[in-house]
Amino acid sequence: ESSQELSGTKAVVTGSTSGIGRALALELAKVGADVIVHGRRSVGKAQATADEIVSLGRKSEVFLYDVAEPSRQEALIEEAWNWQGKVDIWVNNAGADCLTGEAREWSFERKLEQLLHTDVVATLRLSRLAGSKMKKQGSGVIINMGWDQALTGMAGDSGELFSAAKGAVMAFSKSLALSLAPEVRVNCLAPGWIKTDWGEGASEYWQERAKKECALGRWGEPRDVARVARFLASPAAEFITGQTLSVNGGWKPSA
Repeated sequence: ESSQELSGTKAVVTGSTSGIGRALALELAKVGADVIVHGRRSVGKAQATADEIVSLGRKSEVFLYDVAEPSRQEALIEEAWNWQGKVDIWVNNAGADCLTGEAREWSFERKLEQLLHTDVVATLRLSRLAGSKMKKQGSGVIINMGWDQALTGMAGDSGELFSAAKGAVMAFSKSLALSLAPEVRVNCLAPGWIKTDWGEGASEYWQERAKKECALGRWGEPRDVARVARFLASPAAEFITGQTLSVNGGWKPSA
């Protein structure tokens, strides 16, 4: 794409080794941003994303930190600003995976604790730390990740867990937007059924349910979310702050 609306900007996307985060980092790079790729421990995947960003003619750097650790949150902010002296776009996409791998077997309480540390506290602290630096530099954009069904409710353990965590992020983002205005814009994306690793391996029941609960009748792709983030980060969205935007193809109850 020839449009370069983010030319000269520096961006950080947490949790950008795969899925939505990776699509987001690449989308921002395509339109001119230099992007820091962040992961927890997947050095190979992180480097692959960074290499792809460099192949687009942008600069990239890889930082591996567990953002659930408070000291690592400060370190990531420090490193990010040291990289090129400023950060224009900060996307908090890193989240705990409680749906695949061994985490699937964890108790409700353990999943809740993980989600609170990674999705809620880390997002809040990183937003506040990045936000205060952006306010000082006179400009910046923060994008956080919510969940569309936190707005409607979803039965079951996963629904309760994710609505608690993502509902907190969505409410916090509105207040932070007021705290940081007018220099910094803060918005929240609320993705619906997006085909990430979990979706690829989901059972037939979930495959069908995802399509049924979407007015457009299909799974979303990571790029569907990335394009909206790119819009929110761009000058085209300069009059949008404190909003939660659902990216879900139109949610409809499956009952």
